[in-house]
Amino acid sequence: MALKIYTKTGDTGETSLFGGTRLWKDHMRIEAYGTVDELNAAIGYLSEIARDAQSVSTLKLVQNKLFNMGSLLAVDPTKPVEMPAVRPDDVARLESEIDRMEAVVPPLKQFILPAGTAAAAYAHVCRTICRRAERRVITLSRETSVEPTIITYLNRLSDYLFVLARYLVQQAGAEEVHWDPDA
Repeated sequence: MALKIYTKTGDTGETSLFGGTRLWKDHMRIEAYGTVDELNAAIGYLSEIARDAQSVSTLKLVQNKLFNMGSLLAVDPTKPVEMPAVRPDDVARLESEIDRMEAVVPPLKQFILPAGTAAAAYAHVCRTICRRAERRVITLSRETSVEPTIITYLNRLSDYLFVLARYLVQQAGAEEVHWDPDA
């Protein structure tokens, strides 16, 4: 029997964590994993418009890690449930991808605008959502224990998305748009 998508249990503004605890939908924990979910959806779109096969493959891995992260954040800390982890080697994989792309993009000598190609501009949108997710998780971590690798991963992911944007511009044969403070 298929589960119904609507449960009506959230109609009063509350939702449940894994473990059953009910929280208001604007609770910092819900904000944290909700923003991670938003990031995951945005990266899904980016993976559909990016043309570089290696980048698309990495973005799909990132989506799985973000789903793991959202699951970890959605667990009631007083009723732990075993969930898939976000590990240091996941951070190292992002760093390896950053190094791969930085080897082929020109050195950054001035600020750039989030533009160049549609995919690059959207990578910057993902980067800004990632930074917001990181801020939400840090807010949560000041109130309760959060796996430190989650924060590290989000920080490195925003770096990856910045370099990816530059890489996508370069791969498209387009030009980066430099910031003109006098414009």
